[in-house]
Amino acid sequence: MGVLDRITSAVTIEETRLTEERFTALAIQLGDAATTIDTLQESLADLELSRDDTGWQRLNTWGNQQFSRDGLRRSAELCRIMAIANPLMKRGIALRTAYVWAGGVQVTATSTGPTLDNRAAQDVNAVVQGFLDDPETQRVLFSAQAFERNERTLATDGNLFVALIWNPLTGWVRPRAIPFDEITRVISNPEDALERRYFLREYLQTSEDDAVTGSTTTTTVKVLHPSIDYRPADKPQEIAGVKVAWDQPIAELNVNALDGWDFGVGDAFASLPWARAYGDFLNDWAKLVKALSRFAFRATADTKGKAQNAAARQNAANQVPGPTPVGGTAHLGPGQNLEAIPKTGATIDSNSGRPLAAMVASGLEVPVTMLLADPGVTGARATAETLDKPTEDMANLRRTVWGDYLRRILGYVIDQAAKAPSGPLQRKSLTRDRSTGREVILLAGDTDRTIDISWPDLSETSLRDLMDAVVAADGTEKVPGRIILKKILEILKVDDIDAIMESATDDDGNLIDLAATAGAEAARRFRNGDDPATVG
Repeated sequence: MGVLDRITSAVTIEETRLTEERFTALAIQLGDAATTIDTLQESLADLELSRDDTGWQRLNTWGNQQFSRDGLRRSAELCRIMAIANPLMKRGIALRTAYVWAGGVQVTATSTGPTLDNRAAQDVNAVVQGFLDDPETQRVLFSAQAFERNERTLATDGNLFVALIWNPLTGWVRPRAIPFDEITRVISNPEDALERRYFLREYLQTSEDDAVTGSTTTTTVKVLHPSIDYRPADKPQEIAGVKVAWDQPIAELNVNALDGWDFGVGDAFASLPWARAYGDFLNDWAKLVKALSRFAFRATADTKGKAQNAAARQNAANQVPGPTPVGGTAHLGPGQNLEAIPKTGATIDSNSGRPLAAMVASGLEVPVTMLLADPGVTGARATAETLDKPTEDMANLRRTVWGDYLRRILGYVIDQAAKAPSGPLQRKSLTRDRSTGREVILLAGDTDRTIDISWPDLSETSLRDLMDAVVAADGTEKVPGRIILKKILEILKVDDIDAIMESATDDDGNLIDLAATAGAEAARRFRNGDDPATVG
């Protein structure tokens, strides 16, 4: 055996194996080093690009690597400012939000308790509705204000982070929004960049040192939050000296991220330069119109002295207090002439900037006719409605993304309710998938844990046509009555559908026949000697 063989044989397989905890610690250290390197490289690049055209070279750089964290922060700040200060960006984001969330969303769990087919089924819907109706959930995720705020966050920041704080005894989950600026790094599976494991959160914490003088100390706190989809068997309390908050996993949603990127980019990012260019165009157009409006007439004379006299008389007339009389007369001497300034060579058409607005609309994926609240020079209503079909497809795609995000969160809520000793749900088993290592929880009683998410139709189908379709479906006698009732309530846009469905179904989840129920109650009152006509 050679020297090299003896050296290599002394190193066992266990000693060369990189543990998961060690990998995460190295990822944090390498991330810090990468941030320093990026800063130095950006400084050197600025010096190099100061002599060249920076535009195409920067685009090439962006295509080869993802944005730096500081670059994403600056991008989000610009988008936030434009979203409230630029009317075009504000309306474009509002249009996107209205298409996705204006009709609301209905979220229910399939299992509502024991049924004729499954007497042991548990009421998963009660857990889901309890989470959605909680004031904290309403504030962070599931109110009209939360819908608007979160969709705007995706438009400006491109990333949404919600920490789910759970009680290990009761299994109750409470959401908390985490600002994008506080998430500084994403640590993924080294073999799969899309499998998130940890999110490094850094934020400032202020403590009061002296209550009398009011002096304070600000420190930077670092916390590792696991992803809600990452639940390893071994849970270290610290990694590289950073605390791991296993009781506060994060549900992440990002948009517009390219392959291998850690973070997304806001929907409004692509429209930023064009929105600014359109604003500059309108500003210049207003200045041109204002300049042309200052001079309506010009006076000419055949000698310099006569021209000066005419100008002096005009200045004196302008200084007369009060408005200029309508139909006033100009008195000019021999060789003097007064005529209107021609506007033939002046370009005062504000519609010339429409292509710039179209670029803003393209970046936000909304029709320019809707963005400008103007059907355009063609003027046809059908034109505006035809152009709106791609926007509906965009909104439906974003709804699907939101639906998957809500299912992930509600799946975690159901799991915690089943894992906790005093949780509202009972689990049948808790195992791990052999191939993926993922945690698999089955509910007792073979309870179905399917989540139904229903969005209102974006099409302009009339109410009568929708109701006729439901009536036709009911006539086939193939669709359960509770589903027919739910569809009717959705078409009528009833607010609290779950409460009505609960009152209209029996303990087995079947739809109550109101006519039969009223008849049975009338018969019961007649047998008891009461007036059957008093049945409501």
